[in-house]
Amino acid sequence: MTKPRPISAKPLSVLLSDVFSDAYAKQGFAARELVTRWADIAGPEIADHSEPLKIQWPRPVEGQTQEAATLVLRVEGPMALEIQHASDVILQRVNRFFGWSAVGRLALRQAPLSRRKPPAASRAPDAASVAKVAETLSSVQDEELRAALARLGASIKRN
Repeated sequence: MTKPRPISAKPLSVLLSDVFSDAYAKQGFAARELVTRWADIAGPEIADHSEPLKIQWPRPVEGQTQEAATLVLRVEGPMALEIQHASDVILQRVNRFFGWSAVGRLALRQAPLSRRKPPAASRAPDAASVAKVAETLSSVQDEELRAALARLGASIKRN
């Protein structure tokens, strides 16, 4: 009788890496790092208002050197002008990431960004409302439970 082997779960990123690689390749990205590390590459102030959509590679002409690609960025409407003025800096950073002059120009598409902004952190209820709710919980014997229920009740009443 053999011992059963422990079940080892593979990370979802390993299982889906080929799926995502194909999707990124269809958009002209040789590697997904340009999309996933956009904030590191472009800088936080540029990445807050833009995201890479695709890289358009021109068709090679026989006997001529390969032309540089065009990086298409989705940009929030009001920031398009600022990002257009920073295009030289963005091109330098992207080409430094690739290690060669892969991208020669930027094309901007004004549209809302696809990523969501993180939800705002909830704030704790004020002490007066917690104390008011705690007065109604005199039947609860455990002090820690009463304090937790009072905070919960004050948060619910606040919302």
